[in-house]
Amino acid sequence: MQRPRLPNPDLRPKPRNPNEPRPAPEPYPRSAMMEQPKAKAGDPKLLEENKRLKKEVEMLRQQLQIAQAKAGEVYSAEFLPGNRRLEAPMAVMTDSYKAGHFLMYPEANEMVAYGEFREPYAGMGDNRFVFYGIRHIVENFLCRPWTEADVTAAEQFYSTHNAGGIPYPFPKDLFLKFIRENQGYIPVKLEALPEGTVSYIHTPVFQITAVKEYSRLCTFLETILTMVWYTSTVATLSRYTRELIAGAFEQSVDAEAQFLLDSRLHDFGFRGCATVEQAVLGGSAHLLNFSGSDTMSACYHTQYHLNRGEPVASSIPATEHSVMTAWKTEEEAILNTIEHFGHGLFACVLDSYDYQNALDNVVPAVAEAKKAKNGYMVMRPDSGDPVDAVMAALRAGEKTFGVTTNGKGYKVINGAGCIQGDGINYGTVKKILDAVQKEKFSVQNVAFGMGGGLLQKVNRDTMSFATKLCYIEYKDGTVRDVMKTPKSDTGKTSLPGALTVVRVDGGPPTVWPRGQAPEGSVPVFRTVYDNGPVEGCWEDFSVLKERVESEWRATPSGGNPISPPLQAKIDSILASRRKPAA
Repeated sequence: MQRPRLPNPDLRPKPRNPNEPRPAPEPYPRSAMMEQPKAKAGDPKLLEENKRLKKEVEMLRQQLQIAQAKAGEVYSAEFLPGNRRLEAPMAVMTDSYKAGHFLMYPEANEMVAYGEFREPYAGMGDNRFVFYGIRHIVENFLCRPWTEADVTAAEQFYSTHNAGGIPYPFPKDLFLKFIRENQGYIPVKLEALPEGTVSYIHTPVFQITAVKEYSRLCTFLETILTMVWYTSTVATLSRYTRELIAGAFEQSVDAEAQFLLDSRLHDFGFRGCATVEQAVLGGSAHLLNFSGSDTMSACYHTQYHLNRGEPVASSIPATEHSVMTAWKTEEEAILNTIEHFGHGLFACVLDSYDYQNALDNVVPAVAEAKKAKNGYMVMRPDSGDPVDAVMAALRAGEKTFGVTTNGKGYKVINGAGCIQGDGINYGTVKKILDAVQKEKFSVQNVAFGMGGGLLQKVNRDTMSFATKLCYIEYKDGTVRDVMKTPKSDTGKTSLPGALTVVRVDGGPPTVWPRGQAPEGSVPVFRTVYDNGPVEGCWEDFSVLKERVESEWRATPSGGNPISPPLQAKIDSILASRRKPAA
């Protein structure tokens, strides 16, 4: 759900009468909806008014929920785009030093900045990435109208934020100006790659443009926008892992079982995340490539907010150590699980006491009950060496349930398999796949659960994401292509000039100087925010999944996105800076 492009004028903040004294700053309100007068101790009238307002708010909330239910909306109001309760006003949603940059930038008519990945994902031998996550940032932060109350709250904070407890500079007047003149929306334009786009590093993933007096706010949003590194990095890692598993599937899995690839990497990362928001974002990024996940917050969010209620992910009933140890024996625990879920897929963790004993004695003891239900049992080790643990399960499965040799000459266990969810990362997945095939087992027997290795063990430096100023038109009309060229680290060199991203002859995205893309090329950048919300700029999640799949196939590894005209500009600037000073 998008906010309307032009809010009801009656809902705009009322300008303050300059002749009235300015009220003392109040702490940042939880939301405008919850703002209530403060009762003085012993003031029965205000106390009663507070009770009345709370009751009214609750009634309105219930009415909204009823209306949403009738309309088929299953999200509660607080989870809808733009309704997320912020931890601080937008006026402080940036790095401290950015608040003072409005005084440091030169006066300009236009300023442009862009964001890019500067390094490939290490160890992959590939320079492709998957772009994802800008929608969450735009809907929840950019498309949120600021209010004068936000600025008042920020002013109170800034009043002591400078070293020594003195006021820190911030563009209060600019903030108040766009609040009054632009319905509270920060006046910048944001273009971005479509979510799910596959491209090469150094391709700008977004570009920010600010003009006139607001040009000095061009990079104020850099901190928030740069956070798209996380979802894109998780999506990229998940994709590389899919390609790794897909290669083993091609070698050892028959055509009719290839559909199992979608469920081979399961998201186990919810509990390892620092916040629920991280789990939702990283978990949804993974779902661009796979359908298996235990991060239900991400599954629900993706299904109902991003995909019109169409399911995106699934899981299966599975025991945990607490379940296994709650019974007097592991055999009893597994038999109970078989009784409830043995007709379908189910998983049992087997290392609560002695993993090898469970494989040698407990699994055979429950085999007949399992076979009678005709379901599929997934054996789960959760300690020890990951390769050894998986191979022990496969050997035990072969002995207990038997195997069938598929058309490619690999063994498929009858009605059972294994999932390894401990110590899993890209490297251990590769080692396990190699070991499984070496013993002529089909890799369809094995699934992987990746937790911290998927959602937590990445950072901004994993692919070196950065946002940099690239163009300025000064107040006098002269223009300058801005380019960072640090001699101490050439890997941090930035791209010069206002940019555009296009496809030429249907090829991968390439980067050109603004206005110089070849005739007939197809623009890739989409405007997702333009001084306020832009309607119709987002697609269903299922469309994004299809885009990732098709573009990954159509984008060969090792490509260079920099167009000849842009490379010539880069070379010219570098050459001019290598000249000795006169």
